[in-house]
This record gives sequence, C-alpha cells and structure tokens, in this order.
Amino acid sequence: MTKRFAATLFALVLFYGEASFAQDWIRTGTGLGVEKIRLAVPDFRLLGNDSQTQSLASTFNTTLWNDLQFAGIFDMVSKSFYPLSIPGAPQEVHLADWGNPPPNANMLAFGNVGVQGGSISVQGWLFDAKNTQSPQVLGKQYREEASNANARIIAHRFADEIIFRLGGGITGVAETKIYYVSNRSGSKEIWQMDYDGANPRQLTHTGSIALSPHGSPDGSRVAFSGMTKEGWKILMYSLELDRLVSFPGLAGDNYSPAWSSDGQSLAFSSSRSGNTEIYTVGSAGGNPRRLTESKGPDVSPTWNPKTNAQIAWVSGRTGLPQIYTMASDGTNVVRVTDQGYAVSPSWSPNGQFLAFAWVRHYGPGAPGASDIYIMDVASKQWAQLTHDGGRNDFPSWSPDGRHIVFQSNRTGKTQIWTMLADGSEPRQLTASGENTQPNWSYK
Repeated sequence: MTKRFAATLFALVLFYGEASFAQDWIRTGTGLGVEKIRLAVPDFRLLGNDSQTQSLASTFNTTLWNDLQFAGIFDMVSKSFYPLSIPGAPQEVHLADWGNPPPNANMLAFGNVGVQGGSISVQGWLFDAKNTQSPQVLGKQYREEASNANARIIAHRFADEIIFRLGGGITGVAETKIYYVSNRSGSKEIWQMDYDGANPRQLTHTGSIALSPHGSPDGSRVAFSGMTKEGWKILMYSLELDRLVSFPGLAGDNYSPAWSSDGQSLAFSSSRSGNTEIYTVGSAGGNPRRLTESKGPDVSPTWNPKTNAQIAWVSGRTGLPQIYTMASDGTNVVRVTDQGYAVSPSWSPNGQFLAFAWVRHYGPGAPGASDIYIMDVASKQWAQLTHDGGRNDFPSWSPDGRHIVFQSNRTGKTQIWTMLADGSEPRQLTASGENTQPNWSYK
C-alpha cells in the first residue's frame, strides 16, 4: 500500500460547507474527496466440484464481496475487467495482469475454498498489485464446520482483516449485530440481525411491547424498556443464556436505557419523581442517581463513548424537544439545537459528533421532514444526511464510525436502513413487518 493511500485512509476527517448554504454536506473517512483504493476480489477457487463445495463457496464469495463493498473505503474493480486466469494461490498470481489496465487494481484479494471431512477450509491472501518486490500484505487460513453460516463467518473475518489493514487500523463491522424492534411476530419485540440484514432472530417473547434496545459493550446483554404489569420497566436480555435475566425493578415508568461504553453504568429516563428525568444506575441496577430537574420531559440519553464524561439527551424544557448535553454528573448543561423539533441523539465512537433526527422547520404548514443530521458537538456545525426520503429517525453509529443505521418510512412502511456516515449509499436492511429503533452493537 502506498504512503498516499495509508495517510488518506488513516484519518477520519470531516469537512463542512458554509452554514449559510441551503445544501450542507459532509465528508468522512469514507468520502475524503480522494481516490479510493481499487480492490479486485475474484471468486475464490473451488477445491472440488461437489454441490456442497459450490454452495458454500458461493455463500463465501458473495458475502466477502458485499462486506468489502459495504465498507465504503474501496473502489471495487468490476469483475468484467478481470483477466481470464484467476489465481487460487500466491504462485499463480501475475501482478501485471492485475496492477495494469484494464483492472488497474491497487490491491488483490484471492484464495481458495474447499470442503473435506465435514469442514470448510479457506485460504485467503491480500496482495499489493503495485509492489512487485514484496506484494503480500496478508495471508490467512480458516477452518470451520461446513455450513452456510460458517461460510459467512469466515468471509466476515477475512473481510475485517482486509479492512483493518487498509483502513487505517480501524476494525471493520462485518461481524457486528444490529438490535431493533419488530412487530412481525404480532407484538413489538426485540430482534437481532447481522449488520447487513441477514439472519434476523427474535430475542424477546414478552407478548407485550418492548422498545429501545441497547446492546452492552461486551456483547453479553441487551437492555430495553418493556411494558409490564407494573408499568414500563428496564428489562435485560442475556445473549449468552438466550433469555431474560433479572434486573431490579426501579420505581416509576422507565424508558430508553443506554449503556456507558465501559459497561459500568446505564442512563435512562424515569418518572419516579413525577416529571420524566434522566437518571443513571450501575450495571446491576443499583445506586440510582438523578441528573436532570426541569418542568419539561427529559428523555433519550446517550453517553459520549470516548470518555463517558458527557451525556446527550432530549428535553422539552423550552417547549418543543431539543437536544442538550451535560456532564455525566448532571452539571454543565448546554443546549445543542436551537430550532425546530430535534430528537434521538446518538454519539459517534470518537466522541466528536452527534447524529440525530431533526425537523428544522416545525409547525402547521412548515416545509421540511424528519431527517438525519450530524453535528460537531464543539463547533455546533451540522450537515443534513437524508433528504426528501420520508420520516427518518433513531440513528445509531457503527463501532467503526463509518456508518449509521436508522429507521425510515420512505418506502411506505417503517424499515431499518443503513448509510455511510456522509449520507451516501443508503441500503434497506429489513422488509418484513415494521421495524424501528435500531441499535448497532459495540462489536
């Protein structure tokens, strides 16, 4: 990899247009205005012609390509440009065929897939197509029980290795999960799916209403708000035990739990004092602490994951809901938005930005819709990420800071979508029932 590419991809930089322009724009590490790495990824060679090998290889190849394309940091070289001879091992690579036009690839990922003795084995390499002296950047070997699920897992792992090496040391998201609310089973329950929408799985079976899922940083639990006989309570689902586990029943109605990134605390909103205010408790539910005290409702807390020293939340203390920040002890309150109707804040992994839903011009006859915006917390500069696409809400950052998942009704029903953090490449992840309130896992 050249120094130019390494320097470019290492930074996660944002640039803003002048606030006076009607069309604000934003660029991140996935859109720096420079040439992306051209990556060629031919289908891995089959070691066998049986139907199982062909099926698992197809799953692996499709998943690997989609993972790398989704990453947003590569210019994927069209397979129509590939030479006729596709390598399955390093000694079969002819760099000139890949590094020169028509492929003109900077990097080449290749390898082989085989099934033997009930196991799928994959060998994969990453070569610098421009470096004739020392082209190998990466070489990996994987072996798992033969199944489509494991073919996907291996592809995810190899993709994340490539993304880590070429993306400035930032871990990819191919093995992450998204938690969300779906009514496809008849009631609103908490579901989980892979980051790309595959393998949807119902987690809770409350038969009531479950909302606001938030995965713990260690990936062991999902906190959510559920309607019970005693009212709205913070409930806890164990991903390790695959069932609900006990969590103290806090007084009042309690909503929107959010983990601190160290896993030591939960912030949530509660009516225990009369008005709905922001509280924190320890991860086991002890030592509740009240942070806000105002006449209007205070809801939807989210921690600054970089430091856990700040919390952003939504308050109606001045009328319409606006976004505020405060220190994690409730001091140093700062209003972030200054107009319209702003809700659902989500803090970026680097602690610098807030994504949120904003109707900037709110009221009878006012133009505009609910769109996803991003704001630099320090400078208050903002950029609009979605445009004229229905009602968009509940953004949540990916752990690599390159993507945002959100809900949108742009196709009629409310579904889960993702986009790059600059607002480009929107993708629909769900289609069955109505699906809302996504939360991207920490890892």
